[in-house]
Amino acid sequence: MEIRIERATTLKEKPKAGEALGFGKYYTDHMFVMDWDRGQGWHDARIVPFGPIPMDPASMVLHYAQETFEGLKAYRTKDDRILLFRPEMNARRFANSNRRLCMPEVAEEDFVEAVTQLVACEKDWVPAEEGTSLYIRPFMFATEAAVGVHPASSYKFVIILSPVGAYYPEGVNPVKIYVEDEYVRATPGGTGFTKCGGNYAASIAAQVKAEEMGFTQVLWLDGVHRKYVEEVGTMNVMFMIDNEIYTAPCDGTVLPGVTRDSIIHILKSWGYKVNEMHLAIDDLMKAGHDKTLQEAFGTGTAAVISPIGELRYKEDEVTINDFKTGELTQKLYDTLTGIQWGDIEDTFGWTREVK
Repeated sequence: MEIRIERATTLKEKPKAGEALGFGKYYTDHMFVMDWDRGQGWHDARIVPFGPIPMDPASMVLHYAQETFEGLKAYRTKDDRILLFRPEMNARRFANSNRRLCMPEVAEEDFVEAVTQLVACEKDWVPAEEGTSLYIRPFMFATEAAVGVHPASSYKFVIILSPVGAYYPEGVNPVKIYVEDEYVRATPGGTGFTKCGGNYAASIAAQVKAEEMGFTQVLWLDGVHRKYVEEVGTMNVMFMIDNEIYTAPCDGTVLPGVTRDSIIHILKSWGYKVNEMHLAIDDLMKAGHDKTLQEAFGTGTAAVISPIGELRYKEDEVTINDFKTGELTQKLYDTLTGIQWGDIEDTFGWTREVK
């Protein structure tokens, strides 16, 4: 893919070393943009100065929500190399999301090439402080100006970059989770396996409810029976029960997380049995009470690993591992982040250097 580069004439002031970066607070000087039109396909791939995107008020994304996105990171190693982590998996998931929403797919090699070239262009923005990274947000949306429900005739694919700090500035600490039994996140045949904005918008009500009750995140149950555990907030979730790992299967209602897949590979390489199965919330709470539930954690790109210290389901509460980060949870976090930052040998072949 040929990518035209238009350099910004005025560069932004980069955050100073040691400055708190937050998450999504700063954006780099450039962004990637590519257009799709029916009858022409993808065209005009370009890296241009970061800035507003002109939109017609009738742009279909604003009315019918044809929109998908991804999230991945670039890391600066101690020897000053820049690494991407499994971008091809994000490319495949992006294609699956677009296919479900009747949007054009971006070829895997073009997705990876666009990400790689943009990061290479902005490599000075990749922070070097421990725990920091460059967050990469590819997204696509319908641009056709029309008020009518049908697949749009034009789309825009954009990638923006944001230097981010450690998700947990004070370390990896357990969180309190509320099990949601009123709202549902996804149902079979729906868009639960896609990464689209509508899924996240629909989840906000439950998140607000949980926060008002003093909980950090929501644990979603399945949308049919309101019985089986699926995801935590915007993350996949795993439970260690009697020295075995349990996590919901990716069978249409759960997002196939890149971090989830990586953690499963690591666990299996360590000899753990990983059960990808429908786990009933009643069985999970029982395991919490009889202490066979040893550890629990969410997995995702932003936080990597988020240990769970407490679960509340209706009027029932359980504390997990005395509300402390479990030994396995911490080891998984240290191992995966070690691979991502180049501190641990990547025996899985997951990292890709940006030259």
